[in-house]
Amino acid sequence: MRNSPLLTLNCHEAWVHQLEHLHRPLHVIDGLAGRYTAQWDRNVRPVPRGATLLRLDEALASKVAYGCIIAHGVSDLLDVKTIDAPRVLVLHGTLDGRMAQEGLLERPDVRQLERYTEQLGIHVVAVSALKGSSWGIPHEVIPFGADPAAYGPWSGHLACGLRIANQIRVKSAVLYWPFHEAAFAGIPVRLVGHNPDMPDVLPSRSWGDLKQILASHRFFVHTADPRLEDGYNMATFEAMAAGLPILSNRHPSSPIEHGVNGFASDDPEEVNAFARLLLEDRELAGKMGAAARETIRRRFDVRLFAERFDGAIEVARQKWRGLPGARSAR
Repeated sequence: MRNSPLLTLNCHEAWVHQLEHLHRPLHVIDGLAGRYTAQWDRNVRPVPRGATLLRLDEALASKVAYGCIIAHGVSDLLDVKTIDAPRVLVLHGTLDGRMAQEGLLERPDVRQLERYTEQLGIHVVAVSALKGSSWGIPHEVIPFGADPAAYGPWSGHLACGLRIANQIRVKSAVLYWPFHEAAFAGIPVRLVGHNPDMPDVLPSRSWGDLKQILASHRFFVHTADPRLEDGYNMATFEAMAAGLPILSNRHPSSPIEHGVNGFASDDPEEVNAFARLLLEDRELAGKMGAAARETIRRRFDVRLFAERFDGAIEVARQKWRGLPGARSAR
């Protein structure tokens, strides 16, 4: 069973890249319409070890017996509906955050999605408790992780903060952007990410470049509306794994222990003062960043993600085998 390839679709490259830690063959459907980039974005991550990129038509025509399909949305499920294999649906965002981004005032009825996943034996996985509960359908929570060993030593030689975010203008409400702007007024903070409407904000050139950016900056910024988004994201975990302290607003799901691995406050003036403290005291930033790295080792190591996701794949296989007319286990 472990020799059977997994099939996923090109979406959330940083998240998909984690799947290499499952140590299984991986096929990634690339070149799909509606993504912010037409091909796998190597500025974000290299193609995972053991992975093969292919087109949707190639996947649909393939005779490969896939061990599991990992989808990232309803459109993914529809794209691969003719492929006979177990399925996992990953919820990457909150329904409320999606509504805020799209300007929707009325909450969509998710009962049809719930019935669809039940009828087809699709196992639903949420990347956080907030994101799972937001959708209100049965799910398992499997947080993503990071690998501190993948990052070099932190230097923090640049007296500058760092924030990594895509589509900032579209996600302004989710990212608590007015708070960010107030908290870091007069503070040098470099923005990195895919933001075509912000000419001065560019994505990293490669994963190696991204790791160098993380190693050189003094602290990392994450702000989020607690109603719409978690108190962390993958970039936050990566920054912590790279040895950066985190500055944020207070959030019930934040991994930040105030004064230990970062600072958190709902007062923008306090956050501003904490930022100035770290800009002035590189040694303090280094100590807090080391604590942040240890937090990832203890609580969010990518190997724990791999172990849990292997379990989710087995649950999906059991559900699939229980469907009327399902093929025998592969």
